[in-house]
Amino acid sequence: MAPLTRLVTYNVHGCRGRDGQWSPQRIADVIAPLKPDIVALQELDVGRSRSGRVDQAALIASALGMRAQFNAALEVMGERYGDAILTALPCRIVKAGPLPGLPGTRYFEPRGAIWVTVDIGGAEVNVINTHLGLLSRERRVQIDCLLGPDWIDHPRRQEPVVLVGDLNIRPRSRNYRRLAAALRDAHRENRQRGQATFPSRFPAVRLDYAFVGGGLAVHCAETVRSPLARIASDHLPVIFDLAPAGAVALTRPAA
Repeated sequence: MAPLTRLVTYNVHGCRGRDGQWSPQRIADVIAPLKPDIVALQELDVGRSRSGRVDQAALIASALGMRAQFNAALEVMGERYGDAILTALPCRIVKAGPLPGLPGTRYFEPRGAIWVTVDIGGAEVNVINTHLGLLSRERRVQIDCLLGPDWIDHPRRQEPVVLVGDLNIRPRSRNYRRLAAALRDAHRENRQRGQATFPSRFPAVRLDYAFVGGGLAVHCAETVRSPLARIASDHLPVIFDLAPAGAVALTRPAA
């Protein structure tokens, strides 16, 4: 039997909760009971004055017994803001960098992505974590970039792959269909209801996703709706349990 690999994606809103409190520890307290193997986080502060100049990625990773790989989508005078992949498994960073924006939109938040390979039982899984833009046209060029030869279609990339994060897309949108034509929506494959992830208090839309490809099967896709998760950020975290396709997988308890 093959053990399931649990991946959690979570937009942590700079670790600022709905109560206005900044708390990396509270984010870790939301994640820890889920017992993930890999955690993809978006909207992290590192060294920013607004959140106490701490390294949120490192603090959360330490609380979970993991190591963090961080990519700054925005850096101004030593203050950084971006995304991270956390894991205690053997891993290596393949690439981290910016995604394209649109001409004339320099006042919009810059976007980036981070690509890490994680060794799971001797097999490498490619995990790409990102946070896409707010404009549909902006997301279109970012998705084209991610699906192109610099990222997912890189000539040296080996299967399998997971593209995960706050993608700011809606099911049935053109951008969603573009991704779904190349990869498989883990939520849809698992046929889960209650998929909404935003806003955390009364979730109405799904903005947070995992798209998988290359021989990965999805055994669980579940939005976490614990009382603490509804306060700790403006998004809810999502669990994805993955295993090699065709393998008989050991089950794991959901959230």
